[in-house]
Amino acid sequence: MARGARVTVIDADPNHPIAAWGRGATLPDNLSIVADVDEDNILDRIEEAAAQTPFVIVDLEGTAAKIVLLAVSQADLVVIPMQGSQLDAEQAGRAIRVLKQHEKMTGRAVPFGVLLTRTSPIIRTRTMGHIEGGLVDAGVPVFATQLHEREAFRAIFSFQKTLEDLNEKDVPNLDKAIVNAEQFAVEVIERLRDSRSPAAAKAEVA
Repeated sequence: MARGARVTVIDADPNHPIAAWGRGATLPDNLSIVADVDEDNILDRIEEAAAQTPFVIVDLEGTAAKIVLLAVSQADLVVIPMQGSQLDAEQAGRAIRVLKQHEKMTGRAVPFGVLLTRTSPIIRTRTMGHIEGGLVDAGVPVFATQLHEREAFRAIFSFQKTLEDLNEKDVPNLDKAIVNAEQFAVEVIERLRDSRSPAAAKAEVA
């Protein structure tokens, strides 16, 4: 996204993994990271970021904490990452219940989608097929793009670089990881366009 637009990432995960990555990485000019976030100021931080950049991505812990509910209240799209295990499916279910509770309290439905991660680009396991089928049967929106199991996605944090800055000599199939990330970014933008009028867009990661 930061290739063509200004992006702010608000790292609201208590472990601050993105902020730690950003301290050692050479960030693109269009990318800013905000980490001084808590329950008392997250709404202000989102508002400030949205006034400065067209895309605001909030990385959250996957619980029903107050800070998550506050961030969701400002979201145009919630992305729920999920690996292909029953445990992850149950955690994704809890995140969806938080969204439904928010809808009941506010009368506002927040668009969301489940993102299947660390999937095989070659083999579709029976477990993954079963879980994905269950989501579809339950009417849960699932992103068409899956983030595959790629060394490059781990190397981002190991080398503290963006995908584009990684060396293909150090990371196998780097080009495929970049294409995979591009496909997901495009789908996120398309969903944002479908869900609201052109304006500042805020995507939250639950």
